Amino acid sequence: MTSIDDIKARIDIVDLASEAGVKLRRSGRTQTGFCPFHSNTRTPAFVIWPETGTWRCFGECNDGGDIFKFVMKKEGIDFKEALQRLAERAGVQLEDLHPQTPEQKEENQRLRNLLEEAATFYRHALLNTPGGAPALEYLLKKRNLAAQTIENFGLGYAPAGWDAVLTHFTARSKPSGPKYSEQELMDVGLLAERDSGGYYDKFRNRIMIPIRDENGRMTGFGGRILDPNDIPKFMNSPQTVLFDKGRLLYGLDRARKPIRAADQVVIVEGYLDVIAVHQAGYENVVSPMGTALTEDQLKLLKKFTRKIVLALDPDTAGQKAVLRGLEAARVSMDHEEELRFDAHGLLRHEARLQADLRVANMPDGLDPDEIVARDPQEWASLIAAAKPVVEHVLDTISAGQDLNDPKVKSEIAARIIPLIEDLPDPVERDSYRQMLARRLKVDERTLSGAVSPAAPVKRLPNKASQAQAEKKSSQTLPAARGGRIVETSCLALLLRRPDLLPHLDRRLQESGLAAISGTDFEYTDHQLILRLIQQSLEQDETEQAHYVEAHLDESLRDTYSSLLAERASRGADDRLLDELIRQVLQIRQQTLSEGVNQLRFMIDDAQQAGQMQATNYLQQMVQYGRMLNHLDEARRKLIEYRRR
Repeated sequence: MTSIDDIKARIDIVDLASEAGVKLRRSGRTQTGFCPFHSNTRTPAFVIWPETGTWRCFGECNDGGDIFKFVMKKEGIDFKEALQRLAERAGVQLEDLHPQTPEQKEENQRLRNLLEEAATFYRHALLNTPGGAPALEYLLKKRNLAAQTIENFGLGYAPAGWDAVLTHFTARSKPSGPKYSEQELMDVGLLAERDSGGYYDKFRNRIMIPIRDENGRMTGFGGRILDPNDIPKFMNSPQTVLFDKGRLLYGLDRARKPIRAADQVVIVEGYLDVIAVHQAGYENVVSPMGTALTEDQLKLLKKFTRKIVLALDPDTAGQKAVLRGLEAARVSMDHEEELRFDAHGLLRHEARLQADLRVANMPDGLDPDEIVARDPQEWASLIAAAKPVVEHVLDTISAGQDLNDPKVKSEIAARIIPLIEDLPDPVERDSYRQMLARRLKVDERTLSGAVSPAAPVKRLPNKASQAQAEKKSSQTLPAARGGRIVETSCLALLLRRPDLLPHLDRRLQESGLAAISGTDFEYTDHQLILRLIQQSLEQDETEQAHYVEAHLDESLRDTYSSLLAERASRGADDRLLDELIRQVLQIRQQTLSEGVNQLRFMIDDAQQAGQMQATNYLQQMVQYGRMLNHLDEARRKLIEYRRR
């Protein structure tokens, strides 16, 4: 991981644009608004893709990029200064970050392969062994899961013995299968170490639930007991290089698209709750790893939606988990900073939560899986009726209380007023103060007096204080993105073989296409490194690879090292050149396809609003369509060229 990747994982392009004065409106998977880089426009041609962290202006600018390009263009600064500013904001120490070595990448992939094989082993034990029969019956009959659902989620069974996994993976009955060391089995959390020496299976006689990250990669397991006398009821993999329960959300790999489609995520407590609700057709559901929500988990969800519903179990522990989760949410979601004086004349910052947090009450003491088993439509109704956080907390802490007791009124007000003050909308704040006053039967002015009198509010930029708070959170790996992967492969090959660049440009131009340029890359660090490669070919004093390294800005060192660590493509020059051409065409086609999709949204919106801009959008889409056809024609010519 590079420092650039880490900064992108922590900073949202939507925030940067909003702080720059862009008023954004959600449109499908994107956010649209008026471009901040040029004036005299009536068309909201500025588009943000939150999931990839990129933006583009389809108007006068005809430009785009990532968060670094946005800051560079907005502030008129170079990449190094933009990197330093955004690193400070994100709380990233640039000098402390280093990319993974090829050896580390290879080792991590081997451990993921081991976990995949373990999932297959557990699944076989569930479906094909006498010991797994009770577990299968429990899932089918008591949890009402269909056989296809069990298969889809890869559920399995850990045999009751103490060495089933240990024996299977270290000895192997099949000579063709790879062997793993005891240390590797320990490294992924499948074994535990005896006090007296030696190892034993960590998971025994449990239903096994594979846990994957948001990109579908194996990270570990959750195990549920079958014997009610066993403890604990649920057991997760221990902390490993792959498994960090504070940064994972169960089911997010399957829920990503449904969350975007619904523009809402529902959080439940149990893994089997997630599976049951997905089976019922509600797939925008995830679960934390058996603990209260963490900052990293909420930041991960923020990439897909800002509408979060907590649908936790109705028991006391579940209600406490709701209240614990609130503080994490208040800290981790986006904030605007305000500078105010409290009653003691001291300066303090107040954060205004930038998210829609709601809580759904589970009726009749039922868990989510029991509700969808009783009536799937009831689940939809409960989620639709979810209450805002303030209202839920008020209901929870006032239930069973004597609201005529002045001390009780004071205690409730002391807990609710800080939440009300966190709301970003002044109308909402006033509404909740009125609601609280009615509930407590007190004068609303009394509640206003309970909050420290405020001096006039002065907006502050969201920089150092947010960065300081986020320094406490661990680094978060960004989601793998298709565009980034292709860009990385293309640039890594050009770094190793810069001599292929003139041949690439000539072949592109012979096909009627423009030579490769920085505009082909969405990521600013990639644009700058490509420019260095081009400059290395314009001089003849130094070997090209040495020139690039000698002129590389320190701010790009991590990206450069990461590119060189990529697996090298091998083969004859013609094959490598074909690969480069394919990658460039793929990058351009993806950019144009995203543009066409966005223009469709903009046309629909404009037509529904009766706006004249729809005609301009249609003309742009026709132009994009012609460019896509041109790419297809160029691809056919290149294929014919190779066949000669």
